[in-house]
Amino acid sequence: MQKNNRRRRRAVAGSGKVSSNSYYTNRISEIFMRSPYQFYNYRQISSQLGISDKSEKELVRKTLEEMYQNHLIVEGNRGKYRLNPIHITVDESKILEGRIDIKQTGKGYLISDNAEIEDVFIAANNLGKALNGDIVRVHLFPARRGKHQEGRVIEVLRRKRELFVGTIQHGKNISYFIPDETSMPVDILIPNKCLKGAKQGQKVVAAITEWDDHAKNPFGEVRQVLGYPGDNNVEMQAILIDQSFALEFSPDARKQAESIPTEIPLSEIQRRKDFRNVFTMTVDPADAKDFDDAISFEKLKDGLYQIGVHIADVSYYISENSPIDKEAYDRATSVYLVDRTYPMLPEKLCNQVCSLRPNEDKLCFSAVFQIDEKGKIYKQWIGKTVINSDYRFSYEQVQDIIEQKKGLYCEEILMLDTIAKALREERIRKGTINFASEEVKFILDEHQKPVGVYIKESKDANKLIEDFMLLANRKVAELIAKADKDKKAKTFVYRVHDKPMEEKIGKFTTFINKLGYSLRTSSRKGFTDSINQLFDEVRGKGSQYMVENLALRTMQRAVYSTNNIGHYGLGFKCYTHFTSPIRRYPDLMVHRLLEAYLNGADSFDSARLEEKCKHCSDMEQRSTEAERNSVKYFQSLYLEDKVGQQFDGIISGVSKWGLWVQLNDTKCEGMVSVKTLTDDFYYYDEENYRYIGQHTGTILQLGMPVRIAVKNVNLAKKQMDFIFVK
Repeated sequence: MQKNNRRRRRAVAGSGKVSSNSYYTNRISEIFMRSPYQFYNYRQISSQLGISDKSEKELVRKTLEEMYQNHLIVEGNRGKYRLNPIHITVDESKILEGRIDIKQTGKGYLISDNAEIEDVFIAANNLGKALNGDIVRVHLFPARRGKHQEGRVIEVLRRKRELFVGTIQHGKNISYFIPDETSMPVDILIPNKCLKGAKQGQKVVAAITEWDDHAKNPFGEVRQVLGYPGDNNVEMQAILIDQSFALEFSPDARKQAESIPTEIPLSEIQRRKDFRNVFTMTVDPADAKDFDDAISFEKLKDGLYQIGVHIADVSYYISENSPIDKEAYDRATSVYLVDRTYPMLPEKLCNQVCSLRPNEDKLCFSAVFQIDEKGKIYKQWIGKTVINSDYRFSYEQVQDIIEQKKGLYCEEILMLDTIAKALREERIRKGTINFASEEVKFILDEHQKPVGVYIKESKDANKLIEDFMLLANRKVAELIAKADKDKKAKTFVYRVHDKPMEEKIGKFTTFINKLGYSLRTSSRKGFTDSINQLFDEVRGKGSQYMVENLALRTMQRAVYSTNNIGHYGLGFKCYTHFTSPIRRYPDLMVHRLLEAYLNGADSFDSARLEEKCKHCSDMEQRSTEAERNSVKYFQSLYLEDKVGQQFDGIISGVSKWGLWVQLNDTKCEGMVSVKTLTDDFYYYDEENYRYIGQHTGTILQLGMPVRIAVKNVNLAKKQMDFIFVK
């Protein structure tokens, strides 16, 4: 049969009638149909057909040209072809939509909104024109046994961003925009006439203006020149723009803010419950200016106390779809960088009109509870109020009163602390996962340069406020979710946290079993009780960081949704965000919905609210990334003049490229490249998060204490390189 095929090909080749060569056209079409998005040149096609003869290869080339002329295939880079999209029949069951996550190596993964669907591997040559974070459609390849599901991007549905931050490298006619984001697979070509005066090496904001189907690189233009890298203002602005946050409010929003009156009409006060004569305090960081929550305390009879959680009534001042509201929605959250805050609302609102400053009448939305010292609630009321805060405390001041048991308003604060601890114990008993949290803080000099780093601990004062905010958030959610037991619950905005995937729990359980620990996974209560017990057992031990870190990776991310699936981490069936409308747009949405429903309104459109929830969840993630990058920049700046110095740390991550080490005192994190491990040949044990020396048996494992020296600091990339020292 093979000889007959060869004779047939040679006969056709000798005839010179390419147009009648259906044999080659059909065979080549089969190759394109199998991989409809793959480009091939005539040599690659010949190889797949098993052709090595020079004359036959020439016939393949001529056949490809004819197929191109007949619009069966389209040309990409010169001499390379793929199937014409009009001939591609798409099996919708093989199409998946999701967000593309592109790594520094150039490979990507499609992440679906459906947590039950595993990530899809996308090779670098199958990314098409997708950029990191884009929403795309992917065609799934046939599954191969024992292999990760793979696919190819066939369409970009929505770009994550329109603007990109990077540096300019000048060329004769065309300059190059080198993106800051290391996961961006291409540079942008900028015609010199579109540089907007940007100089060599300056950091700029650029936009893609054109990306031809056959071009590897897009063309673009400079939209804004930020300045030179290494300047704090330039770097912080770059971080924000890179995550799609606007640096300034529009003229319309500023104009609206200035027109908002600071005086409260008497008619509005008369419509509200008056708490101005009840002891009320705010507790915030010492440098805070936007006070969006306050606590009132009043002793009642029979061992009861009335505690009010009072939240700034932002919705009174900002109407929906007004200029300020539109910009607040676009931002969806305030962003707290190391040396500055970019607020969700104009300063007049967040720091003056809405801020619950002491000795000023303020409008609030409040949740008020009659409660005993064991945390049992006897009565609750939720509605509009007016307050006048008696005192503005910092967390440090309240902590000192709790520890010393003396000071201003000591009796009230100590009872609030007692009740908060009772609420906390009850939460944990019912299944709240008790994750520890640390916050990196910097000591800055007069030039905003870091001269010290410290870890801010969450103490009783912080937890006191947290527990009452959790109580208010939970009770507001329950009020709506359980309001009409005989009717369908009205559409609401919830803060939800899905259960961990069984596969991740299984891997985590298997790993800690090797360390001598165990988890009960047959029920949610058993799992949360045993994981809290695990945290207690490892506290203060060398394995603490490793266990807590892996447990956190096992969890899913909390998001906003109209679908109330509950909050797994907190153990609440109903939960929302009600307590921070100055800095979180979902809280403002909750206030508006709550007021409408308390006044008897019908249920709102769930599709529109769900769209807003997804946007707010996305912007929250971007804010977290911006804040993380801000910390990385200042950590890099802190270590920049400490190259060669040695520090103690702990292995905080393990990858095939090397090991991440977090320094004990400053929490600065850098990488020890596997290339620097020259004392032995180390192989990567991915399953157990470690490297093992082939000859010495030396183990370098997640959570292990180590000593390093700072090898290099790249401020532009916010990267710190370490090496191990004896």
